Amino acid sequence: MKKGFLMQLLGVLALLSMASCSTIVNSPKQSIAITSNPTDAYVWVDQYYMGTTPLIVDMRRKDNHVVRIELEGFQPFEAVFSKRLSGWVFGNIAFGGIIGFAIDAITGSMYRLTPDQINAELYSYQVVHSKKSEDTHVMIVLNPDPAWEKIGNLVARNP
Repeated sequence: MKKGFLMQLLGVLALLSMASCSTIVNSPKQSIAITSNPTDAYVWVDQYYMGTTPLIVDMRRKDNHVVRIELEGFQPFEAVFSKRLSGWVFGNIAFGGIIGFAIDAITGSMYRLTPDQINAELYSYQVVHSKKSEDTHVMIVLNPDPAWEKIGNLVARNP
């Protein structure tokens, strides 16, 4: 009976020595929580529609990702998720050797994505109609796009 238990234990240890440490701790995908204020904004990850906020998206750890959040009447929000080396990879090099490191590199388990969540604050456009012409619109935004061309200034007059 002791010999059978010893053989099972050796078998488990052999399997664990061939597995990679990071892959055990981190799966090849990372769950990212995406929220917005206001809610129900459309979410795209790498130009693929994922749903509306709030939601959780599973992203592959071995790739960088671009997340875009849009809601009609609000400025779009964009964030880049970058892969960073996980601390678990060093334990894997010590205990799993080259095989474990190779498995983690192939699956992407050796990385973590940053940031680990998004809470997008969406800012609305404020549109004011001119009394002189219904074709004139003035948009006031908090963060203007640097690519926009400046065509004039508004000056307040005393009535």
